[in-house]
Amino acid sequence: MARRLPDVDVVIVGLGWTGGIMAKELAEAGLKVVALERGQMRTPEEDFTVPRIRDELRFANRTDLMMNTQQDTLTIRNNPDQEALPMRRLGSFLPGEGVGGAGSHWNGVTWRWGDMELQIRSRYEEKYGKAFIPEDMTIQDWGVTYAELEPFYDKFEKVAGVSGKAGNLRGRKIAGGNVFEDPRANEYPLPPLEDPLSGVMFASAAKEMGYHPHPRPSANASQPYVNPDGARIGACQYCGFCERFGCESNAKGSPNITVIPAAMRSPNFTLRTNAWVTKVNKDSDGRKATGVTYVNLLNGEELEQPAGMVILAAYGLNNAALLMWSGIGEVYDPRTGQGLVGKNYCYQTGTGATLFFEDKFFNPFIASGAWGQNIDDFNTNWEFDRRPHNYIGGSTIAAGGSNGRPIGYRPVPAGTPRWGTEWKRATRQWYQGAMGIGASGSVMPHRANFLDLDPTYRNVFGQPLMRMTFDYKPNEVRLTEHIAGVINRIADTMGAKHVSRAGPRRSWTSVPYQSTHNTGGTIMGSNPRESVVNKYLQHWQLSNMFILGAGVFPHNAAYNPTGPVGALAYWAADAIRTKYLRAPGPLVQA
Repeated sequence: MARRLPDVDVVIVGLGWTGGIMAKELAEAGLKVVALERGQMRTPEEDFTVPRIRDELRFANRTDLMMNTQQDTLTIRNNPDQEALPMRRLGSFLPGEGVGGAGSHWNGVTWRWGDMELQIRSRYEEKYGKAFIPEDMTIQDWGVTYAELEPFYDKFEKVAGVSGKAGNLRGRKIAGGNVFEDPRANEYPLPPLEDPLSGVMFASAAKEMGYHPHPRPSANASQPYVNPDGARIGACQYCGFCERFGCESNAKGSPNITVIPAAMRSPNFTLRTNAWVTKVNKDSDGRKATGVTYVNLLNGEELEQPAGMVILAAYGLNNAALLMWSGIGEVYDPRTGQGLVGKNYCYQTGTGATLFFEDKFFNPFIASGAWGQNIDDFNTNWEFDRRPHNYIGGSTIAAGGSNGRPIGYRPVPAGTPRWGTEWKRATRQWYQGAMGIGASGSVMPHRANFLDLDPTYRNVFGQPLMRMTFDYKPNEVRLTEHIAGVINRIADTMGAKHVSRAGPRRSWTSVPYQSTHNTGGTIMGSNPRESVVNKYLQHWQLSNMFILGAGVFPHNAAYNPTGPVGALAYWAADAIRTKYLRAPGPLVQA
């Protein structure tokens, strides 16, 4: 039987961006907060200094900062007729593990998602009619508007030290920024990063074709910066070790150097690492969460942490699994359409081309995770007509390589052997002369894409593994067909010797890395018939439980998810501090 610990006001499951934000905000409000993180604490002295952090084999290839699949993993299949098999090693996506979570090893691309995403069903029905949305596409409005979130986007950008250029400042369009973005109240905290040669060339070609290039917003600081909480963020050194790595110069806005240290300065906050939460406990009538049960991984002891409020801030997939293991809510069934937990799971799609030049030197080893130039003409540009292409969603298109590391970066033209003398010759010839143009595309929810529990495979605690059923549907195939054509037309104008051309992405596989942008499973919305949590991320049935992270997104956009993840965490924390603590109970009437 689990040993019961003293009560606390708040228990937080997971300590990445969202858990760190909640820990800081609620500890500052005077609440006694305990955070449970199943991984370990990473200190700069141990892991994030040169030369340790530039160990490509350890961090990039052996995924040292990521989920340990020997303890817990998922089973994967493309459709319900297949048998799902365990993902034995990480590939397509890389959930973080340890204090800081995926925020420790992200690249830093920080977008705002506007009303085109937050009110997606309403917007598409208004412009294209209800018949334009396929019957099996379960898109829905999020229940919150951009105007409500804008101050919290602003707050997150200032905390993370985001570099960028506004394109819509209080309704005034500004050339050089993203003119298709929703209006911002303030300019970015820092100016954009320096542009790589690939970004300059891409921007020139895109502009000549009538598109609107702009620098990608980046939580890689373009200059030294002190954030509103006093965290000192260094200037990016363009070292090329961002994704899969911590930052040696504290230049990448991450929870490890911002919100988590701020929380740990509070006497109201306690962190427990190596604490694997197995269950959310609830009272006898199932209307209130009473705390969580967890296992101390160092000695195997099972403990119960009672709490007045439970915050699920683990990686989105893990939040969904925890609800299922705890018997909270009905698990989604695609045959009947009943149930909500696990519904609307989405990933991202994309495509890209590689261009090879004999007379260019791109110096790919000089890089930043989120620099480069981007166009949103086929994404947030609402004037772009989707009807001729027959898809819902959009794509960003960008250029600006994130690294030229010695093990993983081997650009060679299509048709080159993958090993041997010819491969070595091509690697030597094209290492300096290659650049990429890549698209990140949205994925809409579909009735047959979902999460549930596997009937066969279990983790080290005997719990069923999460089962992921996912594949690209015709909507996403049409999207990448169109965007591949756009990329190839841009590439054809740039004078490359060779072009490995972009093509559509027709099916998803879990093997090669694509993005750590998993969304859905614990979706938000305006009523309990369509969503797990309300607009404040409060569980509809258990009013003292809040669920954070990208799992609450009802669909996935072309944009990286961290911007709205952070904004929604601050939005929910503000609702708890200004509304819930004054009158505990439902913040939205069902």
